[in-house]
Amino acid sequence: MPPRARRFVASVGVLAFLIFWVWGAVSLSTRLPDNFLVQLLFYAVAGMGWGVPLFPLLKWAEKG
Repeated sequence: MPPRARRFVASVGVLAFLIFWVWGAVSLSTRLPDNFLVQLLFYAVAGMGWGVPLFPLLKWAEKG
């Protein structure tokens, strides 16, 4: 697969994953207790955790 097509597929994959990730984070956030520290920890993990599952996809997109 040419590099340009791989990057396009990866871009679509990233967008689809982010839509799912945001939907999941919002859905789970309604079930959290009304505690500031719990919410802070949840949003910190949700905010930074989205990149880790995308590393293999981005590596594949940039593979020569």
